[in-house]
Amino acid sequence: MSKEKQRHIVIVGGGFGGISAARELRKSDAKITLIDKTNHHLFQPLLYQVATAALSPGDIAAPIRAIVGKYSNVSVLLGEVEKVDPEHQHLILSDGRIIPYDELILSPGSGYNYFGNDSWKEHAPGLKSIGDALRVRERILLSLEEAEQIDDPKLREPYLTFVIVGGGPTGVEMAGAIAEIAKRTMMRDYKNISPNEVRIFLVEAASGILNGFPESLSEKARKMLEKMGVRVLLNTPVMNIGKDRVSFKQGSIETPNLIWAAGVVASPLLSCLNVEQDRTGRVKVKGDLSIPVYPNVFVLGDAAHADDGKGGSLPALAPVAQQQGQFVGKYLRKHRGNRDQAAQFHYVDKGTMATIGRAKAVADIRGLKFSGFVAWFLWSFVHILFLIGFRNRFRVFAEWTWYYFSFKRGVRLITGRSL
Repeated sequence: MSKEKQRHIVIVGGGFGGISAARELRKSDAKITLIDKTNHHLFQPLLYQVATAALSPGDIAAPIRAIVGKYSNVSVLLGEVEKVDPEHQHLILSDGRIIPYDELILSPGSGYNYFGNDSWKEHAPGLKSIGDALRVRERILLSLEEAEQIDDPKLREPYLTFVIVGGGPTGVEMAGAIAEIAKRTMMRDYKNISPNEVRIFLVEAASGILNGFPESLSEKARKMLEKMGVRVLLNTPVMNIGKDRVSFKQGSIETPNLIWAAGVVASPLLSCLNVEQDRTGRVKVKGDLSIPVYPNVFVLGDAAHADDGKGGSLPALAPVAQQQGQFVGKYLRKHRGNRDQAAQFHYVDKGTMATIGRAKAVADIRGLKFSGFVAWFLWSFVHILFLIGFRNRFRVFAEWTWYYFSFKRGVRLITGRSL
């Protein structure tokens, strides 16, 4: 009697969805291959802290091999998936390699949505990678250095102006962090410029910030930002972005410090599946997170349009991806061949939160609303728990504690990049 062939499960993406699935499958009978175009898992919600010199890249990232490479049945492959062929059950990498699979888990993440204006990306970078965060950080630092050397207040005004487009959690947190470093933390190092010269704009096309939060918390966040010196421009869609300038229906702002945080679009890789997608490119998945026609292909995280049970879809958040990865991992570990038709993914919403600055945050946890120091403490605690590895958690805790008591941010290096 011949030995049954070992099934091969391929996971695309080393984010929370992919890592969680790999961890659940470590004790399965399958061979697991995790593919990612970088060698590290990145906690994207804290990228803005790298961009604003609060944390180092190594504080929020960990090598994928160090996380799952220790499992005997899990292999890690550095490569970029260029095409998925669900009909023939294989992937094609950008270097031409073909990777066959029996079951496929797609969690390729997302990018920023420039709404058809791809040329804006050059002038207003988003925050999706460590490279993005370092680029933004050096742009901020170089602007402060440039302003320090200009005697005419009018000429240095653009370099002391910061515009963040998008009023979601990333935009709000970025605006608050810049307000702290530009108006207080770093100003003691500059003799020729005043905190009062710094202008920070948070631009949102909708009528409020933090869409998805209760209106009361959204309003509290807006007031916190304005108290910190951030000008919140609501109902202000961007019309054009060029070099050192952003334009609106009425007027424009001149500055080299433009940061994009206005919505995301799913990975273009998903179009290979030839299944229904929503307007942001996410694949509409079934209750078990598989896709129509191909029950052996599962889509997770930012790539999945999953029903939230209320007529909408689940948000693109780390806890959603993590729980989906755990669900699919357990599902595939228990079922080989015959599927459990009754298995349905149910997201457990443990709350949403956003930080505005030092000891300032808002949180909505199962209907309980918090703001101020309590919300900030909860936000800090939860984000430390989400970091992978004791070393990262300890370093981030130490950095935040140091900053809380000293008001000093440590990572303020310019390493040769230019505006």
